[in-house]
Parts: sequence; structure tokens; C-alpha cells
Amino acid sequence: MSCIEEKFAQLRATYPKELNSSLVMPFLRIMLDEKKSLGESDAVFIANYLGLPAMQVKEALTWYTMFYRHPVGTHVIKVCRNIACSLMGAERIIDHLSQKLGIKPGETTADGRFTLLLVECLASCGTAPVMQIDDTYHEQLTEAKIDQILKGLS
Repeated sequence: MSCIEEKFAQLRATYPKELNSSLVMPFLRIMLDEKKSLGESDAVFIANYLGLPAMQVKEALTWYTMFYRHPVGTHVIKVCRNIACSLMGAERIIDHLSQKLGIKPGETTADGRFTLLLVECLASCGTAPVMQIDDTYHEQLTEAKIDQILKGLS
């Protein structure tokens, strides 16, 4: 049994069998933590493991931006571009990050340190503009604040 299957089995043991479909998201997360990016074959593997239609897992994989379908850098920067963040300067923030990192949204720096992604909503409209780096939110962003945050990651 692989490391991933051991983790699946441990988590599955904590869920009632009739709630197998509730394991899709945590299984995708486990697999992402191990592989760093996911593909269609991973969705099929999880579907087969849980006895679910492959489409059910593929839908979750393709809907949520937290499941990377391409290799990403050491740090993943997600910038919200929804209406509240846009009104508060998200485009300015995106331009600053692109210039600072030397990449466009969707790209990874040549050294593999940073990937810049645009997302539809980080659910923090009251503190816009917002970005998430790895698992940490950074809110009420300014160019100076971004420079400090990036410097702290160096």
C-alpha cells in the first residue's frame, strides 16, 4: 500500500461508508500534498478508490483553484480579482506583483520560487485587495506591503 493509500485508509476509517463522496475534497488535498499537482488520472484513481463516478472527482478537481493541475513554485501567490478587490485596486496589485516577480499571472518564476495565480474570490471582501500566499492571507494590500511580504519570504 502506497503512502497516499495509507493516508486515504486512515481518513476513510473516520467517515461513515455512506459518506464516501464527502472524502473527495480531503483526498484531493492529500494527493496534492504528496504530488504537488494533480491530473485526470489522479481524479480517476480517487474515484475508483471511493467507488464514485470519475466525473464527480474531476468536477471538484477542476472547479477549485486550490487544486493545482500544473506544477507550481515553492510559494503560490493567489490574487483575488473579484469585484470588491477590483474596486480596491486588485489590478494595480497584480501589475506590481507581475513586475516584481518578472512573470505574468499563471506563470512560475524561473527559479521555481513563486507562482502567480488569479482567483475569483478569497472570501475577504471587507479587507480588499487580498492575496493568499501558500496558506496565509494578506489583506488591505499596498505595493509597499507586498514588497515587505515578498522580502519576508526571501
